[in-house]
Amino acid sequence: MLRLLDRLEETIIATLIGAATLLIFVSVAHRFATGVGFLYPFMRRIDLSWAQELCIFMFVWMAKFGAAYGVRTGIHVGVDVLVTRLNPAPRRLLVLFSLFCGMLFTAALAYLGVNLVAKIYATGQLSADMEVPMWIVYLAVPLGSALMCFRFLQVAWAYYATGELPHRDHLQVEGVPAAAAGTGAAR
Repeated sequence: MLRLLDRLEETIIATLIGAATLLIFVSVAHRFATGVGFLYPFMRRIDLSWAQELCIFMFVWMAKFGAAYGVRTGIHVGVDVLVTRLNPAPRRLLVLFSLFCGMLFTAALAYLGVNLVAKIYATGQLSADMEVPMWIVYLAVPLGSALMCFRFLQVAWAYYATGELPHRDHLQVEGVPAAAAGTGAAR
């Protein structure tokens, strides 16, 4: 079940960033093609005024789910200079405490997000360009925060059981063998 959630999370993030990138490219190409004399009659028929708004919405969703992915994989922002200098016992307590604080904060954010979505749903508010119900856009807050809270719980449980936090080797590229990653002209 967790592998399915992991893949769903990664698929959502990758799909949103890919679609947003493609939409931005098409929108910019359309804008420049509209300025070309012989293309103008064809291009002016295509309305992409909604593209910027959709990209903003996609990046909001991507950021919320990306933060949860960051917690799960150990790439979320953290300042651990002092923590790494502590002895193992106080370090363990401090790490568990910080993970608990992350869980508490994101749980509160999810709860407040549900209330926000309910209030926006009651108003019937629509987005300016696409006329999409705004509660759908703001649904990213409680869903992303709940997922992030779950990821903090997942990391805390694994750390309690194994003493290991998820981490990434920033020099290693996923899918490239470690020996090949260090080769090349730029080091």
